[in-house]
Amino acid sequence: MRFSTSRPGNCLILLVLLCASAATIGCDNGSWPLWRSYSSRFIDADGRVFDPSGDQHTTSEAQAYSLFFALAANDTQTFHRVLDWTEANLAQNDLRTHLPAQLYGKNKTGQWAILDPNSASNADTWIAYSLLEAGRLWNSSAYVSLGRTMLELIAKNEVANLPGFGPMLLPGPSGYQHGNTITLNPSYLPLFLFERFAAVDPSGPWQQIARNIPRLLQQGSRHGFAMDWVEYVSGDGFYPTTDPLAPDQPGSSANTPRGSGDAICVYLWAGMLNRDDPQRAAVLNADPGMSAYLETHDAPPEVINEEGIPEPQNGPVGYSAVMLEYLRAFPHLSRATARQLIRLTEEKQVETGLYGRDNSYSDQCLALFATGFFDGRFRVGMRGELNVKWKR
Repeated sequence: MRFSTSRPGNCLILLVLLCASAATIGCDNGSWPLWRSYSSRFIDADGRVFDPSGDQHTTSEAQAYSLFFALAANDTQTFHRVLDWTEANLAQNDLRTHLPAQLYGKNKTGQWAILDPNSASNADTWIAYSLLEAGRLWNSSAYVSLGRTMLELIAKNEVANLPGFGPMLLPGPSGYQHGNTITLNPSYLPLFLFERFAAVDPSGPWQQIARNIPRLLQQGSRHGFAMDWVEYVSGDGFYPTTDPLAPDQPGSSANTPRGSGDAICVYLWAGMLNRDDPQRAAVLNADPGMSAYLETHDAPPEVINEEGIPEPQNGPVGYSAVMLEYLRAFPHLSRATARQLIRLTEEKQVETGLYGRDNSYSDQCLALFATGFFDGRFRVGMRGELNVKWKR
């Protein structure tokens, strides 16, 4: 049953739930509590962002997202540290000539080293975006210059023309093109990043990519849900697939087409689009299965299988954070939004200031994006520019 905001009783209940839940997210007029908790747990003194579970590895994606969070928090010191570590350890001391390697950790001899030199374009685009916006907001020409140079490297190494479709961002420079088949990751394509790149670098491929993103999201979601990976077959279109560079292990989830930890970000980026963006409606409506599912379920599913059927296990708390702004775009889903807020309230850990019983890195990362946006700490402008709460 659809919840109608025209019914006074339901409106009152919803208002109480929203107010009670929103009060626990952590919006204040000054510092950002979740960022403080995140940075103290996941960023070391040198600026390396690591996952404390397991082997404590570092990814370029984690470095990139932390740069963005530091900028949104007006935390210049952490921004400098994270950027310096990234350049020194993942980019051979020069981001002007080398895109950062995507994985760093202990090798077979126990030494800390690059484990996968292939770059990841989602990290590269977020680093470039954070540099460009840090340069503008902090009045640093050096950051702007470095961001522009990274855009040139990305355009040269990580953009390909899909025959019959147009230019698109590859997940990385190698391993994703095989004859007439090209593998893509929809979560690597926040529309507002490419709108910003188009404004900064009009001669690049960014405007064309931005125009193609809604079509890719629509055509790549054959069953109404975003998928982690899709392949484009020339003359035939998009199909769910797996990461072609994942280890080939029989029975592994990495070898089964699905929508899960990557795909959830598609909904996050959709919700963050400027409300007046002319392509917002197309992006929001590209994956109608999720909004329909949450009309009758308390939380997003952890996995969507290849046939577009949600599996019964609820996703982690970070998935609920992602849905806050996405669901607010659909007025009839106000009660679903309240359910996600209540879940966040229930899973906020007082001792750590983090979300979820295991305080996982991925949940905190999703929550920083989602609650930071929901609380109004940052917004995205019509040309993809970052609008922040703080003042210099």
